[in-house]
Amino acid sequence: MPNILEADSIRKAFRDKQVLTDIYLKCQTGDIIGLLGRNGSGKSTLLKILFGSLYTDYKHISINNEIFDQPFKRKGVVSFLYQDNFLPKSLTVKEAIQLFDHHPDDSEFFEDQVLLKVYNSRIRNLSGGESRYLEIKLILGLDSQFAFLDEPFNGISPIHVELIKDLIRKKSINKGIILTDHDYRNVLDVANIYMILFDGGIKILKSKEDFMCWGYLPEL
Repeated sequence: MPNILEADSIRKAFRDKQVLTDIYLKCQTGDIIGLLGRNGSGKSTLLKILFGSLYTDYKHISINNEIFDQPFKRKGVVSFLYQDNFLPKSLTVKEAIQLFDHHPDDSEFFEDQVLLKVYNSRIRNLSGGESRYLEIKLILGLDSQFAFLDEPFNGISPIHVELIKDLIRKKSINKGIILTDHDYRNVLDVANIYMILFDGGIKILKSKEDFMCWGYLPEL
């Protein structure tokens, strides 16, 4: 049976600016939801509310029909990749992997050709792309029902982008994934459901071409 997350009646305002208005969203195992929208449309805000790290008076979030106020407090439910780098700079790659309860016999990490070259390097000595690549693998490697990825492709080299997209597709077999990124082409390429935040609400789009109809893309 797939895990199902449903969010309804989500509203959020910052002072006198209404950012989100009565948002409804459903995500289940196998979904890769590409959430797009212009700067300031509320994409990161929505992900943080779904995760439970940003407060709002107005929300209704359920996972497998159980009501959740802060899903992140329940182990194994939701993992979150924030926009900003989060790994301690003093750790080595090996230590960071062990910190996330990934074991030395986990071939997904220890036979990874990108990480193998920097296995004993400290995080501070990695390139921005290598550091982000490691963070994404760590978050997606967690045993969670859902994963939210905020700007996963930011600063990533083209060769790493393809590896990350393959990883997202692989992990979606066992979890629901919502991602957003300014690099919309990568989002559209990897997602199997398309949504756009527009004027405080969510529009579910049937095809990539629908983004042009909503004025988000001039052409594909």
